[in-house]
Amino acid sequence: MNNDIQYGFVRVFEDRSFANVLEALPEALKKEGFGVLTEIDVKATLKKKLDVDFRNYMILGACNPNLAHQALTREPHIGLLLPCNVVVQEQEGGRIVVSMADPKAMFNPVGRDGFDDLIEQAGSKLNRVLQSL
Repeated sequence: MNNDIQYGFVRVFEDRSFANVLEALPEALKKEGFGVLTEIDVKATLKKKLDVDFRNYMILGACNPNLAHQALTREPHIGLLLPCNVVVQEQEGGRIVVSMADPKAMFNPVGRDGFDDLIEQAGSKLNRVLQSL
């Protein structure tokens, strides 16, 4: 699997468990003003809906209320691009990969002035979360 993506930030852990990283993530997000609004257990969902086995794969919907409020005030339809998705997945060999959507890539289609500061703030905060894990 390619961990070099242009639409997100990625960090690979060779020495931590899926459960350990997943447990640490909400607190790391909280330190940067984010909360977890949604949790999607892809493994469980695919088993239930399709009866297929899949690796550990969680999608968390993270939101920074302050930044979200500013974005929603500037662009009423921006909710289509919220919240910021954070993925924790287990790869072959037990490697744990955490990836986060890059706000620059997510909000590029908006095409409105006045978003650069919010995009920069969100990106910096998410990068700090990733590095703090």
